[in-house]
Amino acid sequence: MNDTTCRLSASTRRAPRAAWAMVAAAALLAAGCEGMSERQRGTAQGAGVGAAAGAVLGGVTGGNAGRGAVIGGAVGAVAGNLWSKRMEDKRREMTAATQGTGIAVDRTADNRLKLNVPSDVSFDTGRADIKPNMRPVLDELSRNLDDGMRLTVIGHTDSTGNDAINEPLSRQRADAVRGYLSTRGVNSSRIAVEGRGSREPVATNDTDSGRAANRRVEIYLADAAG
Repeated sequence: MNDTTCRLSASTRRAPRAAWAMVAAAALLAAGCEGMSERQRGTAQGAGVGAAAGAVLGGVTGGNAGRGAVIGGAVGAVAGNLWSKRMEDKRREMTAATQGTGIAVDRTADNRLKLNVPSDVSFDTGRADIKPNMRPVLDELSRNLDDGMRLTVIGHTDSTGNDAINEPLSRQRADAVRGYLSTRGVNSSRIAVEGRGSREPVATNDTDSGRAANRRVEIYLADAAG
């Protein structure tokens, strides 16, 4: 074996070690994100994932794992930050607008913003008329909504009645939300609606409080440009 072959062999052995070191660093980075803001967390996690991917790709393809990690980290940081900046602004607005209402505002695992609107804010039993308390929330949701953002509204019912009643009722509730948002300037083509009847309960249907929790609307906001 000549010197050139030995150097290549040593480089090949080092690259996987560097790649796995970057993967471990990315895991530690993600674990340390707990005290960060949504924007900082998105940037850090994007950088960590990008660095790990860049290191692995650099090592496997025979390139420089360290250089691949730097490039991947930079790209990942930019991607994470772009998503979180747009979505964090809306998340903060919705958190403020829903304070004290019982509406849950959460970021999902697939990077969507989710509003879970319970019945005491959304709809009465057997009805698809939006309650007055829900209108300010929808007003805030529609305000300054970026053109790249898309909405999905999913209506749910409790188990009162049968599927012949609950399925269309849940769709009517989603349609009512879309109709209201349309009056606030959101193009209806940007809003997908679904009705899932009583098929996806989040609580027992054996109590009044459980049925009230199941009688809800879920609104998802996704950044198609992110």
